[in-house]
Amino acid sequence: MKGFHLEPLRELADQLTRFSPGSRQAEQALNAEKLLGEILPGKVYPYQYLVWRLTGFRPSDRGRLMLAGKLVAADLDLLLRLLRNSLPSLPEVEPVEVLTQEELALRLAVSQRTLRRWQTLGLEGTRAVVDGKSRLLFNITEVERFVARNAARVERGARFERMEEDEKQSILRGAGRLVARGIPLLAASKVLARRFGRAVETMRALLKQHDRENPELAFYPKRTGPLDERSKLEIFTQYRRGQPVETLARRYHRTRNTMYRVIHEVAAQRLVDQPLDLIGHASFDDKSLEEAILAPMPGAAEYEDRRESMKVPKDVPAELAPLYRVPLLNKEQEQHLFRKMNFLKHKALLLRDTFCSIADDGTRELDASRVRTTTVDKIHQLLAQANEVKELLINANMRLVVNIAKRGLSMGENLFERISDGNMSLIRAVEKFDFGRGFKFSTYASWAIIKNFSRTVPDELTRRDRFVTGQEDLLLLSENGRTDERSIMARQELMTESVNTLLAHLDPREREIIRMRAGIDSTRERGMTLEEIGNRFGITKERVRQLHARSMRKLRVLATDQALDIP
Repeated sequence: MKGFHLEPLRELADQLTRFSPGSRQAEQALNAEKLLGEILPGKVYPYQYLVWRLTGFRPSDRGRLMLAGKLVAADLDLLLRLLRNSLPSLPEVEPVEVLTQEELALRLAVSQRTLRRWQTLGLEGTRAVVDGKSRLLFNITEVERFVARNAARVERGARFERMEEDEKQSILRGAGRLVARGIPLLAASKVLARRFGRAVETMRALLKQHDRENPELAFYPKRTGPLDERSKLEIFTQYRRGQPVETLARRYHRTRNTMYRVIHEVAAQRLVDQPLDLIGHASFDDKSLEEAILAPMPGAAEYEDRRESMKVPKDVPAELAPLYRVPLLNKEQEQHLFRKMNFLKHKALLLRDTFCSIADDGTRELDASRVRTTTVDKIHQLLAQANEVKELLINANMRLVVNIAKRGLSMGENLFERISDGNMSLIRAVEKFDFGRGFKFSTYASWAIIKNFSRTVPDELTRRDRFVTGQEDLLLLSENGRTDERSIMARQELMTESVNTLLAHLDPREREIIRMRAGIDSTRERGMTLEEIGNRFGITKERVRQLHARSMRKLRVLATDQALDIP
């Protein structure tokens, strides 16, 4: 056997062509053709592997023999020709009739759309190039087998093409009644199919054909235009109230994906409009610190143990009992929680900027094309986590509000109204506290609450005394008619308490000089003069003035650092 480059393959070809039966040779020819398409000239192949691919058997000899791919390809091509030449000639067969999709539709009296639907049910076709164009061809034998298996289906499809005008009009009138009841297209098609003994797809095709030919009278008009802002807001509101997306899609004649896109677009717009105020810190930009910032607060386990073991004092009203079941936080825990809360807001703000653009006036505008569902969900998750931390900080400090609200409470004042007012100050203090300055939060919160009380309490007393409307107020007024004096005394008491808290940051001598000069804790009608203070401390009048000026500067710096006003 001549022409082979490799002796092992020449011997194999001799065995296959001389001793293999015709059916095996045909199979081996197919294997050789497939293997030839996989051989790469630059590689080497084991002899045993080549024999196994051609025959299905792995020989035991020549286990380490490797053959060059270039020579293997040449010999396989020669082996393939030899195997094909050795095959017996096949008897003549009559040509099989094939039909194009258009020809088959005419023969079966159905539409080409119906044929495409039947392909998913088992009607097989083969792509081929006919007259330079790719066409789908159907073997008539396979078509006859499909028709035999689906005789009723084929008959219904043919009947649709032969549907009488009266029947069409009856179907359309029935469809009109279903549309008036708000039945969607697919459900209406099923109802009509059962009523008229037709296929569901037939009914659906008829309704869609009617809508195409009569767009002004369409049962289910195409609504591909953009939704207006009012409709988007209605969709978002109804979804938040529990309406299923499928129901909204039918109501607005849109797809489920469109509904989800509208819902997340409105949610993103609300995030853009929502002010995300936070107190920044340099550590937020250090990726290596993120795990430590988001970790549980120090002593979290001990804190929970204390929460479980806390007991409410007996003299505490039932309405305030829950406040005494939350332990106080130490400074380290406060610092960690404030850092964590603001860092979560910081991350949410960065994610929000991914779908925002900055307008010329500096305001943020939503870029709907950049909104991603996962991003919006992540922002909501981060803000929810930040609110959880905020709630813990508020609850742990609400007893501070109660303690301050009790001070200076005059007869007739409602303690719970004052506590409610103080709680608002506490919430604002939690949002505005700059944890990076190192102060303890209770100091800042006390000043915020006291300052709010010093402004709101006298105003409330004045309004109540000025607008008397009930017997209880008349009784209060009869007990003490000097309302202006009482307001002044309440304001003075709160202001004095505020000053005392601030003066605690000064050294003893500076504190006493401020008290004497301002007349605090004194029965005198006015404060002491510089000379009188100097005589008390044994220093000159000028030295008293210098110490007083220095002390006031300290107080202003402290008030500025804590964003408070000196009363």
